[in-house]
Amino acid sequence: MKEGAFSLTLSLGGRYAGEQHWALTSERSALVARVQTDFGGVLPELRRVQHSRLHPRHLTSLGYAEGDGRGRPSFEVQFDRRAGLVHLRQGREEASTPLVTEYHDPVSLLLWLRWLSAQEGGGPERLGAQLTGGRVLIQRLQSTEVGGVPCTGYFLRPGNAYVYTEQAEPWRLMRLIQPTDFGSVEANAQVRSSRPAPDRERRRRRV
Repeated sequence: MKEGAFSLTLSLGGRYAGEQHWALTSERSALVARVQTDFGGVLPELRRVQHSRLHPRHLTSLGYAEGDGRGRPSFEVQFDRRAGLVHLRQGREEASTPLVTEYHDPVSLLLWLRWLSAQEGGGPERLGAQLTGGRVLIQRLQSTEVGGVPCTGYFLRPGNAYVYTEQAEPWRLMRLIQPTDFGSVEANAQVRSSRPAPDRERRRRRV
């Protein structure tokens, strides 16, 4: 998984609902992902910032934090492999549980699906992933196009979310669909058209 940055535009019922910005960097034998989501438009204005540290090869979670980007995160998970424990904190409440398997977090799961789309056939038709909140069942869907780009789709349960990733390099996250209390929120990558501008448009630019 390469370093880089990309953005998606949020919409709800076809109306603007905010922006989501991803940044991937390498740090101390880990891949670090920062995802900032700025809701707005038809949704209440608020910011959510997610940090995920991932194993550089397996893309499983080494740690996860979520908050509003100001001060201490409201939710944190740390995987202590030396002690064999998972440490969770939500607000002022803290708890620990035995570490008996590899985990994903909400960010590492999406990057793992992005990696799967780069494999031959897009990975198995059915598979699962373990999050701290429970097991996620994943169904690979038939190939489709998003903005004219061939994509592999995945359906996640529980949550009834959809993830569409580009089938060719750089295997972008092209569309995310997540049901919410307000309705299904879509996050779509901006696709630039490679078609040349009509002569009329080129003449207009010279004026």
